[in-house]
Amino acid sequence: MTWRGRVGYHPAAMPPTDLSHLSVADLRLRYVDEGRPLPADLEAALAAEPRAGARAVLASVKRRRRSNRAEGQRLRNLLRYETRLWARGVTLVAGVDEAGMAPLAGPVVAAACILPRDYRPRGVDDSKQLDAGERERLAADIKKNAVAWAVGQAEVGEIDRLNIYWAGILSLRRAVLGLDPRPEHLLIDARRIRDLDIPQDGIVHGDALSLTIAAASILAKTTRDAWMARMDEEHPGYGFARHKGYPTPDHVAALRERGACPIHRRSFGPVRDVLGLEAVQVEMFRED
Repeated sequence: MTWRGRVGYHPAAMPPTDLSHLSVADLRLRYVDEGRPLPADLEAALAAEPRAGARAVLASVKRRRRSNRAEGQRLRNLLRYETRLWARGVTLVAGVDEAGMAPLAGPVVAAACILPRDYRPRGVDDSKQLDAGERERLAADIKKNAVAWAVGQAEVGEIDRLNIYWAGILSLRRAVLGLDPRPEHLLIDARRIRDLDIPQDGIVHGDALSLTIAAASILAKTTRDAWMARMDEEHPGYGFARHKGYPTPDHVAALRERGACPIHRRSFGPVRDVLGLEAVQVEMFRED
């Protein structure tokens, strides 16, 4: 006899002595695969079960609980900056980050997002620490749940005209100005946006220390990666979908073999070398 599919069956109401009616496969389906809460009486019965498979189900449930507690603590730590602001009555806190400062091709893309205070996206982290599939999953979840999110970018021509540092600031500014509602405070990864009348904190390694900055970094990275994948179709042969414009050996080799295409940054050394242009001396980090 099995309890699978039985109408009106409630494991929580079943006496522990009736556990034998549940197969190990049923137990694993309910309490491991589906992640249902394990009632206290069933947990006690599983601990005393003679079947090794049933006891293994209990061990899996306990591992999940430990993992959930560890993830909960990690997310609480990631909210240290936000929590301080919320405690002061600042509700609309935006995280801001950019992607694409180092590539030889393509725009620099920034994202800004305001998250609900009770939002705890499992697995969120600095986008560089996540694989592409996890970034895409989280990006969709962030967009669905955010109070507001926006993306801004600085184009290749602006990068070459302004230099990459100021183009990055421009993309950050555009992302922030795209938010509705307007944020009350900004948390930015190691930057400050000049001439913007919103209080802001530049946090070194902020994408690893702030949940809202980490969320913004995921949105910026996934947006830019998708753009570069489209550019791979428009400018085949460079491998943009694979390396996203970064100066990998195969990208540099393709650049030397094929020459620069319209989305290559003419102010960057390897591109200028291919074009036979002199090196550009740029003071990238001056703010005056």
